[in-house]
Amino acid sequence: MAMIAALSLSACFGSPDVMKRSDTQRPSADTPKRPQMTSAPSFNSPEARQCAVDLKQAGVKFTPLPNQDHGGGCSSIDAVKLLDIGTPTTNLGAMTCPLARNFAAWAQYAVKPAARKYFGQEVVKIETFGTYSCRNIYGGRSGRLSQHAYSNAVDVSGFVLADGRRIMLDGGWTGDKPSQDFLRALHKSACRRFGTVLSPDYNAAHYNHFHMDMSGAGYCR
Repeated sequence: MAMIAALSLSACFGSPDVMKRSDTQRPSADTPKRPQMTSAPSFNSPEARQCAVDLKQAGVKFTPLPNQDHGGGCSSIDAVKLLDIGTPTTNLGAMTCPLARNFAAWAQYAVKPAARKYFGQEVVKIETFGTYSCRNIYGGRSGRLSQHAYSNAVDVSGFVLADGRRIMLDGGWTGDKPSQDFLRALHKSACRRFGTVLSPDYNAAHYNHFHMDMSGAGYCR
């Protein structure tokens, strides 16, 4: 009953994935896995139920998702589908509730004010490469599972302004000064909200996006 009550409210910190070691090989992301329902209900812990309450109180519209074991160690536990965070956002799939809560707050209290400050206009869309993906780090055939495999990461690729201009990590990170200042302000803010944040400065694999996840304890590059 506690789970039902909580759900009725709804309408790369530490070393990043790429730096963590594992001796266990994982299946390739090329191998499809059939989702399987777990027997455990979602939002069953006090922490998860509080997260759902926090989203509701923040005015975020979302749908709670059932717990899923996708096979190969990949899962979606206490995850949600964000429906409305105040700014249209592309490609959002399953996200752990803490990731969704922090992402929605980042969009509201970092992205919007930064756009007004550096461009004098609103952000009308946030573009991402997605959230859940059952794969290893870098999409390799072996190695540690990415936080994306746990629905615990989101990759942000760019932003669309009211005048139609697109401020993309690919190009904007080293582009004109307003774009650089805007993106670096968002990176700095993200580092205060997410466990791991990786930017184009981290390595070549991140040249075109911010990777943000809830693992670890403050790794920011």
